[in-house]
Amino acid sequence: MPPISSLTQIDRFDRLMQRAESLLARIEAQLPPPAALPDWTRTIACRWKIRQGQGALAPVRHLHPISLADLTGIDEQKARIVANTRQFIEGKPANNVLLTGTRGSGKSSLIKALLNEFAGQGLRLIEVDKEDLTDLADIIDLIAGQPEKFIVFCDDLSFEAGENAYKALKSALDGSIAAPPDNALIYATSNRRHLMPDYFADNLETARADNGEIHPGETVEEKVSLSERFGLWISFYPFDQDAYLAIVAHWLAGFGFSPKAIDATERDALNWALSRGSRSGRVAWQFARDYAGQNAKKRKA
Repeated sequence: MPPISSLTQIDRFDRLMQRAESLLARIEAQLPPPAALPDWTRTIACRWKIRQGQGALAPVRHLHPISLADLTGIDEQKARIVANTRQFIEGKPANNVLLTGTRGSGKSSLIKALLNEFAGQGLRLIEVDKEDLTDLADIIDLIAGQPEKFIVFCDDLSFEAGENAYKALKSALDGSIAAPPDNALIYATSNRRHLMPDYFADNLETARADNGEIHPGETVEEKVSLSERFGLWISFYPFDQDAYLAIVAHWLAGFGFSPKAIDATERDALNWALSRGSRSGRVAWQFARDYAGQNAKKRKA
């Protein structure tokens, strides 16, 4: 028979455990219930949002109406990503995609246009901010087993020194012990080819072997390894003057201007681009909106 002092300690421990369980039950009762999953038969796109410390899929009520036909001057890039996405929704092998290059060239707009093009065939989109990439595994678990096909979209992606969210992205792309799901791909846009900053000091780690070969340092290898996990790289380049004016003409025609009225805007459009220091699809769209707003009476009847 245990001594009386041992019985007292056991009794105290049991009471402590009961109080802890009671406290946990009270805390759990105050926590918000798990957010309901979207009805993917009616929801086309969601954003991953953190609410009261919990992540949830928030449906996007008003989708951007841009179409693939609206995107001019990037026919080669458009064809490559359309082919990859079509393979994906048809259940064929497809790659995660990294779109990189000059700003305002249509990278993000192309993803939105893909959704509008293929939503009727079961394509869905989940937008995730860079800060929430650590939740990628949870997001993928939520959509696993769904009949729809999902693009997990990370826009304007880049990482600074000291940020660790890229490790979660690397794992989700290729490296987790869990097999990648058949119904999800990651599409990301970035102005940086390797997603991370390049410093001169990183090149100092490069070593020269006895046979003359050059071996990059560990820091450079770490940065390159992230972008290499995307199976498809699509690069975007600055537009020349003719391509820029063609995009301006397309948008002005959409606002209802006649070809004659559009031809008369060439000088204004070029001056607009000069003032912005860029000839891009975004700048062309901004000029068209500004011109249409100020010259509504010049539109064709």
